[in-house]
Formats: sequence, structure tokens, C-alpha cells
Amino acid sequence: MSARISVENKHLAGTITLPGSKSISNRVLMIRALCSEHFQIENLSQSDDTTRLSALLDSSDTTLDTHHAGTTYRFLAAYLAIQQGEHILTGSAQMKKRPVKPLVDALRQLGANISYLEQEGFPPLLIRSPNEQLQHEVSLPADVSSQFITALLLIAPVLPDGLSLHLNGAIVSRPYIEMTLAIQSFFGIKHRWEGNNIIIAPQKYEPNHFKVEADWSAASYYYVMAGLSKTATIRLNGLYAASLQGDAAISQVAMKLGIHTSFVDDGIVISKSADIPIPPFLELNFIQTPDLFQSIACLCAGLGINGLFTGLQTLKIKETDRIAALQNELSKVGVFLTKMPSKFSKKSGTTYFMQEGRATSPDVSPDFETYEDHRMALSLAPLALCFPIIIKHPEVVSKSYPNFWQDIQLLGLNVQFIPTDN
Repeated sequence: MSARISVENKHLAGTITLPGSKSISNRVLMIRALCSEHFQIENLSQSDDTTRLSALLDSSDTTLDTHHAGTTYRFLAAYLAIQQGEHILTGSAQMKKRPVKPLVDALRQLGANISYLEQEGFPPLLIRSPNEQLQHEVSLPADVSSQFITALLLIAPVLPDGLSLHLNGAIVSRPYIEMTLAIQSFFGIKHRWEGNNIIIAPQKYEPNHFKVEADWSAASYYYVMAGLSKTATIRLNGLYAASLQGDAAISQVAMKLGIHTSFVDDGIVISKSADIPIPPFLELNFIQTPDLFQSIACLCAGLGINGLFTGLQTLKIKETDRIAALQNELSKVGVFLTKMPSKFSKKSGTTYFMQEGRATSPDVSPDFETYEDHRMALSLAPLALCFPIIIKHPEVVSKSYPNFWQDIQLLGLNVQFIPTDN
């Protein structure tokens, strides 16, 4: 199936109730599983990833299949590593291409009994009861996915001697680590930083009613739509200024592009006036907010803003290689994302990507591939405000935002689903 998306009126107005944050939902589900008492979770994400995690945590099966859900896989690997019994943790063919070695190495340091069933360093895993004496110190490269780090932090309080987690090198995606620690604090868990070390003593999670805030990553797609509109007044329900999510930074980035954010009761209003001047160039480091990259790149493409981007190193191990995927798709509309030669980063060690060009419609509506990656579909869709587009396999959005296609129609975008042969 494909989706043809077009817009007749580029003056956007409407109200959207965003889904609950997948990142927060998954963390709170894990905490509830590790807690001695059940507690209520309000506004839990309805995404595929969260639904699957909830089901697997309640399952008595010895083989657990996470399908495409990377967060679910990593969190469950750590959780099962401290449980008694024997489990096989597997996933889709796509999941079997996503590396898990840094987390497995760290869990083995703690005393976990884990074996690879197929390719070394990748799912599926055979996880047996851990050693009788679990260790309390572990080292992990700080530039790996924050999901590996979070998986360890979530089990830390219930380890016999707690955990001293040493992060070696420069920490990437720190807001996601801070999110985890803040949520743990809500459930009574104390921690401390000592340089790059996070220390959590053995403690008990305290049950507590929890309301999941709306997803700022989902909000980013509406910022792109506002930016590509002639005028916009879009209310997004469920967002707060004091957010746990690092992706709330989208409001500051958008301000540079003439998109204003007003915080109101239980939400925000995104607004853009006509004829707002935009900068010709934007330089951003995504090391703390990698999930915003595709949104910002597509916004710059639609506006014709040249960009210089850094901090993209974790994007190669997401649902797809998001850099390569975006390079392929933006090139279809005359926008080019290029890795700069190494001479530009000889001293700093920083890898730079230059984006140039303004999205222009080819003779026929461009067909955008989604690479089994929800964020490719979600971030490319707003380009329909520039010209009609086609998104292949639009169903991938269910991974994080199942109601996306219905919601954008509330703003006046036209979505037509087209059966295809492949």
C-alpha cells in the first residue's frame, strides 16, 4: 500500500491530541515489571513497540519475539538476564541486523548467562539464569545507543549490590539517560553522578500512579508542517514546558525558523505568520536529540535552507541507516545530503554532513520509500505542503504513531491510500 498526500489550503489550523510518549511508556512498563506492586499507568502509548512490550512482559512463553521493536528488545534483554529460567529473545529479520553486542558484553560483565544463537553480536539471544553472584560494576562505551545504558539503569536498583555504571568516552543522547533517571526518581530510586559514572544503590521501586506525557518526537512533524505552511495555528494537546523528553528542543530550533510555541493549559500552540524571514543556513548538532534529525532535515529541504549537521553517529543503527535512507529520498526532489571529507574533521574528530538544495517536484509525484522505518514516513509526509507526494508502506507509522494519517487530515491534508502490488 502507498499513501498519496496533497494539500489544497496551505493555511493550517486545528487541534491534535498527540499519542503518549513511547520512550516514557516503555520505561514505566519496565519499572512496573520490576516493582513489587502493580500501579496504574495513564495515557500509555498505543504504539506497536509499547503494545508488544506490555504483552511480552505478561507472557509466560519461553520464546519472546519483539518483531521490529528495538527498545523492547534491549530492555527485555537486560530484564531477562536477571530472571531465573531459560528464554530465547528474538525479533524480525530487520531486528537481527541491529547490533546488541555492547549490551550483551555489559550484562555478561555483571554475571548474565547469554549466548548468541545465530550471528555473533546480533539477535537472537539465548538467556539462561544468571550466575549466583552478580557483580555491581560494569563498563560501557558512552557513544553507544542510550537504550543500552537505560536497559542497565532500569535493572540497577534490583541488583543485589546495585550498579556502578562506568561510561567510557563522550556521552551521546544524554537527555534519554536523564529521562530514565528522572522517571526512576519518581518511583523512589536515588542515583548519583561521579564524573561519567552513574551509581545506583540497591533499592526498591515504590509503586506510584503515573501519567505519560505526550510525545515531543511526534510533535516535531507538526513543526515541520507549520514551517512549510503559509500560516499555521496548530494546538497539540498533552505537551508541557517541564518535559522529561530531550526532543522538546524542537521548539527552540523552530523559533530560529519563525515558528513560535506558546504553552497553554495541557498543551502548546504552534504558530507561524505569513512572510516570516528564514535564515539561508542552519548549523545543528544532533548528538543529544538524534530522533529530530529527519524532521529538521526535511524542514530545511522544504524551505531551501542549507544545513551543516553533526552528531549523527547513532543513526546508522536505528530501524535503518537513517542517513543513507534520507540521502536516497531527498535526492529524488533535488536536495543533497553529503558527508564532508575527513579533512574537515581532522582536528576535532567530528563528522560533518552538508545539506544543500530546495525540494522541487519532479514531473510526477515522488515516491518515497520508508525502509521499514516509521520516522522516514513521518518526517517526509510534511513535504506534501510543497507538492503532492507518495509515501510507500505508510503503515510503518504504527510503530510509534498509529493515528498519524487520520490526525493530519484534521489539519486539512488529503491522504489517499492506494493498493500496490508490493
